[in-house]
Amino acid sequence: MIPRAVLGPAVLFLSSGILHFVMPGFFDRIVPPWVPNARLATYVSGAFEIAGAIGLLVPATRVAAAWGLIALLAAVLPANVHMLNQARAADASAGFIAGLWVRLPLQPLLMWWVWRVAIRR
Repeated sequence: MIPRAVLGPAVLFLSSGILHFVMPGFFDRIVPPWVPNARLATYVSGAFEIAGAIGLLVPATRVAAAWGLIALLAAVLPANVHMLNQARAADASAGFIAGLWVRLPLQPLLMWWVWRVAIRR
């Protein structure tokens, strides 16, 4: 049986992972320039999000999938910082930049959510 608590993060990561393949250009643009192949990074991170989402739904793989998603969230944090820096350099609106600042602490919150529903249980 799938605990209802894991459905939220599973749907979130599945949706996000699919978006990496549906609109890769958006994700390519936020990959930091020191990453050698932005499109490959986009596809790999999307595939890991999809795999992690499915893994959360399977009791035998739930904990491993959760740790994998937590690691993935840590790995993509530089992309979120890069997106903020790009917006600041482009003189984006104050509201947009504020939204990107708010987004940064969401990474640890997502890590905690995945840990809470899949590991701590």
